[in-house]
Amino acid sequence: QLQLVESGGGLVQAGGSLRLSCTASRIIFSLNGARWYRQAPGKQRDLVAIITPGGGTNYADSVKGRFTISRDNAKNTVYLQMTNLQPEDTAVYYCNAQDIGLNMYWGQGTQVTVSS
Repeated sequence: QLQLVESGGGLVQAGGSLRLSCTASRIIFSLNGARWYRQAPGKQRDLVAIITPGGGTNYADSVKGRFTISRDNAKNTVYLQMTNLQPEDTAVYYCNAQDIGLNMYWGQGTQVTVSS
């Protein structure tokens, strides 16, 4: 059973930065890519960023130019570097991966709170 463990969330002032990490219990990101989602209170879970097996990336319009997804294959870890954070970025952030059998895996979530 694949496990994803996230870290790096916290409280930051508007304009600040945070880096989230998601470490997998086995090789998965280099084979099948990864995604970061976020869910604000009372709202649906939205896709924030994608990194493909080949290293290609894509972002939600709301975070383009501010967030960067990256990967360290040797550490089985995916990162989400977040800069110029705004109060509307406040949410629980989740790491997601899918294996070759199309099984979906989620991390436990990490809270990001941005104060104005």
